[in-house]
Order: sequence, then structure tokens, then C-alpha cells
Amino acid sequence: MELREILEKTRAMGGSDIFIIPGSPVMAKVNGCLKPVAEERALPAETERLIRQTYELARERDMRLLMENGDDDFSFSLERMCRFRCNAYQQRGTLAASYRVVAFGLPDPNAVHIPPLVMELAEKRNGMILVTGPAGSGKSTTLACMVDRINATRAGHIITIEDPIEYLHQHRMSLVSQREVPNDAPTFARALRAALRQAPDVIMLGEMRDHETMQTAITAAETGHLLLSSLHTIGAAKTIDRIVDAFPANQQGQVRIQLSMVLRAVISQRLVPAREGGQVPVFEVMTVNSAIQNMIRDGKTHQIDNVIYSGMADRTMLSMDNELLRLFKEGRITKENALLYAINPDALRKRLPM
Repeated sequence: MELREILEKTRAMGGSDIFIIPGSPVMAKVNGCLKPVAEERALPAETERLIRQTYELARERDMRLLMENGDDDFSFSLERMCRFRCNAYQQRGTLAASYRVVAFGLPDPNAVHIPPLVMELAEKRNGMILVTGPAGSGKSTTLACMVDRINATRAGHIITIEDPIEYLHQHRMSLVSQREVPNDAPTFARALRAALRQAPDVIMLGEMRDHETMQTAITAAETGHLLLSSLHTIGAAKTIDRIVDAFPANQQGQVRIQLSMVLRAVISQRLVPAREGGQVPVFEVMTVNSAIQNMIRDGKTHQIDNVIYSGMADRTMLSMDNELLRLFKEGRITKENALLYAINPDALRKRLPM
């Protein structure tokens, strides 16, 4: 099969990801399950041919980046179909690649089950909002929906810094500048430092990967900008600990103080297998109040889960375990999966009906 046929077939199957790996048939992930796109196993020469076709579709992308660095992240479009985010890489002396299917249009928050509480956070004017979760949990989709809400409701300058760019934003009430690493800037930290000189109102940073980027992001949030970003962590407490632990020990106390002042919310999300097939998104939302500010500053993040649970009464927070319990009672997920994805499975087990 030609690459274009593979991409078109995956799109028709409703696939979210494609895997081209030597020794296996080309596979697509459909509703969380792997399904073959082609019957025959792909040999190394075949995977290399398909990956070369990928670079041809990406046009301006130089395949030497893959050969010199061992991996390469980029995106490309198929006319009248959709965009694809590709990570090509070397493995065991051969070439392989994975692709994420990204629709041309921006997603509808209701259609992808993003809670209203999450979308309301887009009304914040300054500080830092983090979207967290494992790879493939929908963080980019949530960030894109929040940026689109800002773009549609107020005037300003929005700068996105991504690797690679996934969703394309048009100018609406706001102006939107989209920068791609490494095409438009060599690193996230460099692009973020430059963004502070580009009169932004909102900065969307695709991912905070290192301590330099984290420090610059905190500074951006301190100087009156709204900064949205993501981390590969699960749960608000672990997210805060991950940021603090990225800094040298002698700086961690100061970082806790800064974080307690600029952090506005942490959104954690996961995709849980549904009882009837497919996947269900589950969210935890921690909005920072004075109690959580004190816990962050004093290094008592282990107490945050209790505050999240108590904040559910006035609907300012969402508990992931409580959302899992709700989905189980509604018959949408199994008891086993509720416990598997719980932040505190022992406590959830006591609350689940027999």
C-alpha cells in the first residue's frame, strides 16, 4: 500500500493513531484497540519507503534530521482530509514511525466531553493553567479548545509554541501567532523568551520539558500573562512535585513560593475504556484557592487531594476518583477499570457498590 492509502483507510476506520514498525503489519488504533490496516507484515525496506513518502508529503521537512538525530517530530496535511502529527524514529537499525490523526477543524468541547468547569478556566486573565495526563490522553485537544474559547470571546494576542503544530487557529476576536519547534525556533525555552517580547496576552506552550522552560514559563505567568501548558503527569499533587523536583535543591523553596502565587488550576485527564467499546475521558480539576496556595508553599502537596474532594461541593473542583465512581454508576465503565485508573484505588473500592 502507498502511504496515502494507509492514511485514508485509517481515517475511514475512525482511527486515532497509525503505527508503521518493521516486522508487523501497519496498525491503526481505533477506540483504544489496535487493528491491522494492511494484511502483510512490513519489512524494513517497506517501512523506509513509507517514511520517505511521509517526508515528501511534509514537503519542507528534511529527512536528514531523522538520520542525524535518531528521531523527528513534525506535522503535515492531506488536502480535504485532515492533518497528521508524525514521530519518525530509528529502532534496531531500521526506520519506524507513529502518526496521530488531527482533524482540520477545531474540536467541539461538548463533543469530546470536556467539562464546562474546564472551559470556564479559559476566562482567566493571568497566571498558569496546566493540562496533564499520559501521552494520548487528549491534552492537546483540551488546550486547543481553551485557546479557541479565548480567541472567540476576547481581543488580544495569542501565541502558541508547539512541537509540532497540531490544530490551526484562525484570527477571530484575537490575533493568533503559531510557532513550531524547531522550524520557527530551536527550543521551547528560546521561543518562550522571545514570546515575552511579542506583546502577548495569552501564551500556549505545548509542553514544559525541562527546568529552563519551566522557569521561563513561571516568569511569564508572574508578569501578567495567561500561560497554558501541559505535562506528562497524573494528578495535581504529582504535577506540582514534578515541577519543583526539576529544579536544584537550593532553588526549590523559591519555586514553591512562585508556583503558589501564579498557578491558577491543574487539569488532569485520562481516557478510560468504555463498557460498550471506545474510550471515555475522565477529568480532575484543581482550582487554586488559599488553602492550596499554602500547601504548595509549605510543601504539603500530599494534602491536596482532600481539598479537591471538599471543593466538589461548591463545584469549583472535580475529583478524578469521584468522576470514575459516577461513570461506573452510570454503567459507562466497568468496576475493574474504575479501580485501575483511580488515583486512590483503595479508597474508591470502599465507595463502589458491591
